[in-house]
Amino acid sequence: MTVTTPELELETDRLFRALLHVDCEPGRRWDLAACRRIAPLTLEINRLKREKNAVILTHSYVEPEIIYGVGDFKGDSYHLSLMARDAQARVIVFAGVVFMAETAKILSPHATVVVPDRQSGCSLADSITGRQLQELKALYPEAAVVCYINSTAEVKAESDVCVTSGNVYDIIARLPQRQILFVPDRLMAENVRSELHRRGVDKEIISSDGTCIVHDQFTVADIVAARARFPGLKVVAHPECPPEVAAAADFVGSTGAMMKYVKTTAAPYFLMLTECGLVGRLQVETPEKHFIGGCRLCPYMKLNSLEKIRDALTHPRPDQIVTLDEDLRRRAARSIERMFELTPQG
Repeated sequence: MTVTTPELELETDRLFRALLHVDCEPGRRWDLAACRRIAPLTLEINRLKREKNAVILTHSYVEPEIIYGVGDFKGDSYHLSLMARDAQARVIVFAGVVFMAETAKILSPHATVVVPDRQSGCSLADSITGRQLQELKALYPEAAVVCYINSTAEVKAESDVCVTSGNVYDIIARLPQRQILFVPDRLMAENVRSELHRRGVDKEIISSDGTCIVHDQFTVADIVAARARFPGLKVVAHPECPPEVAAAADFVGSTGAMMKYVKTTAAPYFLMLTECGLVGRLQVETPEKHFIGGCRLCPYMKLNSLEKIRDALTHPRPDQIVTLDEDLRRRAARSIERMFELTPQG
C-alpha cells in the first residue's frame, strides 16, 4: 500500500487526538512519534475494510489503538452482540476473544467471521463444555438453564437463555422457574443471588465453578488500601468479582454501566476493579477524570493486535475463521434471541 505524506500526517493527527490521554506503555503516553509509527497500519486496515465490506467489532478490553484506530463498533458484550446481529457486512473481524467471535457467527451466519488470534480464549468460557452442562442439566431437570455470555457456542446451545452482566438480574427475575442453573461463573452467581435477595426475588441459584482470571483476583484489601490513600475515592467493580469485593464497592455493574457511572459521577478519584482496557477507554472519553490504577490485564484480550487484524483481513488462516455446525448454531441462536426478548428496553 502506498501512503502519501499528507495521508500519513492526517492519520497521525487523528490518532494523536484520540489517544493523547492514554498510556501506550507503562509510564509513557501516546505522542506524535508513536502515532506516526502505527498510522500506516491503521490506514491499511481501514482501506481493507472498505475493499472487503468488513466491520471490526472491538471489545472495551482490547488496546485503545485498536478501538480508536480501526474499530467500527466498541463496547461490552451485549452492545457488540446487537451490532453483530444487525451487521450487513460480508466480513466481521472480532477483536476480543473467541467466544465473542462465535456469538457474532451465531447471529450473522452469512458473514465470514474472523478472530485475530485463535488462542484468545476465556477462563470462564473454557471452564465448562456442552457435555458437562448436559450432565448438570440431568441433575436439575426442573431448572431454567441460564448461561452467561462468556460461554462457548455449544454451552449456549444447551441453555434456555443467555445473559450478560448488564441484564442478568432482570432476565432471571422474569423467568417462571424458581430454580436456576447458572453457568459458568460461580462468583457472578453469588452476586446475582445476593442482588435478587435484595430485590425480594425468590430464586434458587445453582452454579458451575468457573471464574474470570482477571476479576477473581481483586480483594477487599485492595479497596481498603486505596480508600486510605485517596479520600473521596469511588470504587467501581464488575459482578465477576468476589462477592465481598462487590459488597465493598461503591458501584457494581457491567462494562457499559461502569462507564456510564464514571461519566456521570463527580469524584476526585476512581478505582476500577476490572480489565485495564476499560481504563484506557475512560482516559480517552473522560480525560478530566483521575484513575489510581488497580486494574488488571487479561492476557487473552491482549493477544489482539493491529498486525493480526491486518493479516486476518488480508489472508485469514483457517484457524482464524469461525465455523459452526448449523444445528448447533441455530440452538445457540435461540438462547441469545431469548435474551433480546427478555431484556428490558429503554
